[in-house]
Amino acid sequence: MRTFILYILLLLFAAACNATEAMPSVTVAREAPEASATPEASQPVDEPEEDESEYKDESESEDILPFEFQAAASATATPAPTETPIPTPTERPMYKPDPGGMTVKDRFPAPDGFTRETPDEGSFEEFLQNLPLKPHGSKVMIFDKSEKARDVHAAVVDFILGDRDLQQCADAVMRLRAEYLFETGQAEKIGFHFVNGFYASFEKWSDGYGIKVSGNDASWVANSRNNKTYESLQQYLDIVYSYASTLSLDKELMVKPSSEVSIGDVFIRPGSPGHCVIVADKAVSKVGDAVFLIAQSFMPAQDIHILKCPQNDDGSPWYSSNFGETLVTPDWSFAREELKSWP
Repeated sequence: MRTFILYILLLLFAAACNATEAMPSVTVAREAPEASATPEASQPVDEPEEDESEYKDESESEDILPFEFQAAASATATPAPTETPIPTPTERPMYKPDPGGMTVKDRFPAPDGFTRETPDEGSFEEFLQNLPLKPHGSKVMIFDKSEKARDVHAAVVDFILGDRDLQQCADAVMRLRAEYLFETGQAEKIGFHFVNGFYASFEKWSDGYGIKVSGNDASWVANSRNNKTYESLQQYLDIVYSYASTLSLDKELMVKPSSEVSIGDVFIRPGSPGHCVIVADKAVSKVGDAVFLIAQSFMPAQDIHILKCPQNDDGSPWYSSNFGETLVTPDWSFAREELKSWP
């Protein structure tokens, strides 16, 4: 009986084993083992490798880098510009004189924002604004027919120079004053002091007298050839040019504040050599700022000319009245205190 029972149990066991082998394989997910209270008892567990394709987002492209590599690539890559480029500053337009203008006021328009002064009719100021000019582009000529070496002029006044080394700086200023008085019928007011103090009056000259100079002395002598004509005026001025200078002219002028610079005023540095220039035109802005033009002659004797302004990079010959302590011209510099006017 016992043998029979053992036989039956063996048959059942064999049937159970056959049934297990016939079943399909099933993968069972294992949970991570809990931390053991006893570290020494923990044993490393070989986890099966996971198929990364099961977790890949189908929307991602094949060349996407892992996050840490994306960050490194972003740090080294050149970023696309996002700021608006700074525009190039607009260049100041160049000043444009009128090539067809044949007087100071017609050749040189007032700068933008300024209005040219309108002097009284028949005044010295009006005379200077209307000085005749040689054609645009003319050179400054020296008395010996050579050209002035330095290009410092914006225009050349159309007066006859002569062939003697006489009409220099102070001479040009005195000539402009004399030309104005003669043209406006005020010849009796023409007169200048020599350096030695002698007063040379054109009125006396035109009455038939000449000037005799001996050493440091000068005196009147009869000369019937001298008269009231323009040609005689030029002969008179040649004598004045020879014996007057910045030293004598400076004493005939009156000091005035540079803030009140006007047409006809003179910046003058007396000396041997000295220098002087004359204000030929002026314009004023609505807020009271002023600009002016300068005329001069120089050494050796040369054409009277309108000066360029070295401070202006736009080519404008207009000088600002806010020039500081020193007025800088191409050939000379003057202190503010060296501005003077006619009595």
